[in-house]
Amino acid sequence: MTALKQPSSITIAEYLAGEELSDVKHEYLGGAVHAMAGASNQHNAIAVNALLVLGTRLRGKSCRPFNSDTKVRIEYPDHTRFYYPDALVVCHPNPPTDHFQDHPVVVIEVLSDSTRRADLGEKRDAYLTIPTLKVLVFAESETPAVIVHRRRPEGGFAVEAHAGLDAVIPLPEIDASLPLAELYEQVVFS
Repeated sequence: MTALKQPSSITIAEYLAGEELSDVKHEYLGGAVHAMAGASNQHNAIAVNALLVLGTRLRGKSCRPFNSDTKVRIEYPDHTRFYYPDALVVCHPNPPTDHFQDHPVVVIEVLSDSTRRADLGEKRDAYLTIPTLKVLVFAESETPAVIVHRRRPEGGFAVEAHAGLDAVIPLPEIDASLPLAELYEQVVFS
């Protein structure tokens, strides 16, 4: 019996160089690269709405939103990860020539059947280790509802649930708010 060949690990430099040339986005987990599947139109509509709302509310302020083409780098003591959140807000951006951000204040992930397990497991746990992260938002794609993880002054994160088109997510951390009516504008639920 022969042993299964393990895929070889790639360096961060190789990953970043490859992403600049690739037609497909990949997430990087400590040397392993995973291709990302395309999202549904509904998923993308919610992500775009988040950018539109935050972009409008942050215009003229020091924080700014970035779209799902912007990676977030998460550095652990023994490895590095890169994820592509659906939207993020950064108040202290990396240099313009970088292809990632290190200091997000807000991260938004739109949940779908294919992403739910990773988003609410591995990615949530990774995002919550980012020292600058104040708010992590998980937006449902099949109903107007979100789960928010908000950093508490005494440490850790409090979990909040917001549901219905009348709900508004306060974001005093960036002097803004995210009304669910705008997050889910023109989204049709089955």
